[in-house]
Amino acid sequence: MASPMLTRIVRFLIVAAVAAVLLVFVWPQAFGLQNTWVIAHAVSLRGLAVVAAGILVLVLLVLARFRPWRRTMTVFIVLTLLFGVANVGILTSRGLGTESAAQAAPASESVTVLSWNTLGDAPGAATIARLALEQEANVITLPETTKEAGIAVAEAMREGGRPMWVHTLAFDQISKARSTTLLISPDLGDYTVTNEAGSGPPGNTNVLPTVVATPSDGTGPTIVAVHAVAPIEFEMSNWRSDLDWLAEQCQNDNIIMAGDFNATIDHMSGRGSDNGAVLGDCHDAALSTGSGAVGTWTTKIPALLGSPIDHILASSNWTVADMRVITSLDSAGSDHRPIVATVTSP
Repeated sequence: MASPMLTRIVRFLIVAAVAAVLLVFVWPQAFGLQNTWVIAHAVSLRGLAVVAAGILVLVLLVLARFRPWRRTMTVFIVLTLLFGVANVGILTSRGLGTESAAQAAPASESVTVLSWNTLGDAPGAATIARLALEQEANVITLPETTKEAGIAVAEAMREGGRPMWVHTLAFDQISKARSTTLLISPDLGDYTVTNEAGSGPPGNTNVLPTVVATPSDGTGPTIVAVHAVAPIEFEMSNWRSDLDWLAEQCQNDNIIMAGDFNATIDHMSGRGSDNGAVLGDCHDAALSTGSGAVGTWTTKIPALLGSPIDHILASSNWTVADMRVITSLDSAGSDHRPIVATVTSP
């Protein structure tokens, strides 16, 4: 039979191990683990982690009724509560803003950016165009959207009084996910796609295409329509490489970048310059407006339980006037929610 001292040592080691694991999952960037498999997935769903912590506390309370486990279960309850409270604090600090937030009146120097991963054209051109017209979008980034769908959106918007130029990069025609479409208002001037259609750095993201468009006359922002690969087990290296490449694209003073980054602010840690930038020299519109904790994926669960992996970023010369995650189209067909932001140049 184990001695009481040995039992206490074993319990201490178990408690210490559990505490260490919970600490890593609360703030993995403190240990440089935010981009590692499993941990990257767990930290992307902080809202669900809070719910899971609450359920676990209830289970531990039941187990604590049994005398032999009471002391250990009590410690586990405290650790779990601290884990849940820490995640609530992080989510609250990033912002729980809602779609109903007031929209700022666009200024003459402002640009309204709409981004929506359409899951292979799933919502249909009419729905996308209607949303873009409602939001008075000047720039629309559409990961997983084909050229044909982009043209149909542009045609519908032209009929609605807002013509758009269409730029699409496709790695192949096998899957619609391998296309990304960018629409830009002629009011912003002529734009040219300047990066390569082939996959991989230095010209593009590795698995899914990103569109980099620059103004033909050199006046105006460079616009980047983003689609990084998801951090699934066999794509972790490509995912990290994608985030590094995207950070490199935001190194000058006039950038607007939007799309499906397949990454939260946690995953971007260490890739931003000083002064609050999250990726390269770019700042996150959601963080700037108190919406950084609102999930954009998946539409199957409430927004505050989802993962905020779609972003609109801008370099420091742009001021974010408004940013919202749109939840009213959760049944439109895509597994992502659209996001819209208005940024203003000084």
